[in-house]
Amino acid sequence: MPKTAQIHTLANGMVLLSEPMDHVQSVAFVFLVPCGSARLPDDACGADNVLLDWLFRGAGERNSRQLIDALDGLGLHRSCSITPHHLVFGSSLEAGNLAAALELHADILLRPRLEDEQFEPSRQLALQELEGLEDEPRQKVMTLVQEQFYPEPLGRPSLGRKPDLQNLTAQRLRDIFRGGFHPSCGLFAIAGRYDFDAVCRQLEILFGNESSPARTSIPRGSSGQPYRHVHHDGAQVHIGLMTPTIPITHPDYYHAMAAVSILSGSMSSRLFTEVREKRGLCYAVGARYHTLQDLAGISCYAGTTPDKAQETLDVILAEFRRLREGISSDELQRAQVGLKSSLIMQSESTASRSGGIASDFHLLGRVRPLEEIKQQLERLTVDSVGRFLREQPMDKFTIVTIGPKEIRIPA
Repeated sequence: MPKTAQIHTLANGMVLLSEPMDHVQSVAFVFLVPCGSARLPDDACGADNVLLDWLFRGAGERNSRQLIDALDGLGLHRSCSITPHHLVFGSSLEAGNLAAALELHADILLRPRLEDEQFEPSRQLALQELEGLEDEPRQKVMTLVQEQFYPEPLGRPSLGRKPDLQNLTAQRLRDIFRGGFHPSCGLFAIAGRYDFDAVCRQLEILFGNESSPARTSIPRGSSGQPYRHVHHDGAQVHIGLMTPTIPITHPDYYHAMAAVSILSGSMSSRLFTEVREKRGLCYAVGARYHTLQDLAGISCYAGTTPDKAQETLDVILAEFRRLREGISSDELQRAQVGLKSSLIMQSESTASRSGGIASDFHLLGRVRPLEEIKQQLERLTVDSVGRFLREQPMDKFTIVTIGPKEIRIPA
């Protein structure tokens, strides 16, 4: 298991999270910059997806080609993503190239060129990615259900909305960048093999002169309608749903994770067994947990055919509601084994661990040691999970379907 995380705050307020893993020869880091989809202007949904590409098309003294060559020359494995609160920039690499990689990221985050001639290719890529969602109905239905489930603007689609992307200009995106893109307000997390003191000194030099404006809260609107149907002629029906549950900050969080694992953690899970194996209603079914700081939901997807769509939905909803009747000791044991296995795999990945400690600090204000998570999972009992499921029944749903006809939603 990794060692205990260290926390350091730069002079300007930027938080550095660190967890050494001396048994590896690699390192991974992640920047969380508070410029996510929920922080964008109302008519600029998707602007951050354009920005994620535009930032890497030249920075500092390097043009687009030179910057990409420099990143590739360090052997970086890059990842970028969008959450309601943050743009996430992640990299994993051989430990000896860390200092050079941090210098490049300082240029990208603080001194991007954002040239006019590079904007349109970035915007077109974002539009193509959005249009590609039509060929990925599973991803589309889950994007739509999350948009309906969370209150505006927390449910905004990270890929954006077509009218907003079509109307976006280079100058508008520059203004958004200059007005709301402040790395010093965010988090930097690192895991793997590195010199902690050297990383602190380098980040102070690279980012310490950037000012840190006051952080603002995100005003919330209302959630979407409980059922939405998107017509699509074809031989498949895609069902997405979400039901509220407790967030990661709640004392019963691990009970919620166990419940999701019992529903969908293995081929012995209830959804797989009841919906797919016994009745042959669908070719794919699964559930997962999703949390923000104070809101959370359990989402579920099923892919089926028009003649089986109604029964598929009915059985899925019945399995969610049946959880309140209790669970077996075998189900709990399988859930605990599965969750601890995921924990062990995370402990062996520098990329997973850097992302995990960043997420922990954002959501909880602290980093959970992996041993703490393991102990919390081992404390679960059939009675304690049963009590949680009775107190937190899963009986309210937001549902989206894509297919040739609407489905009847049970009262």
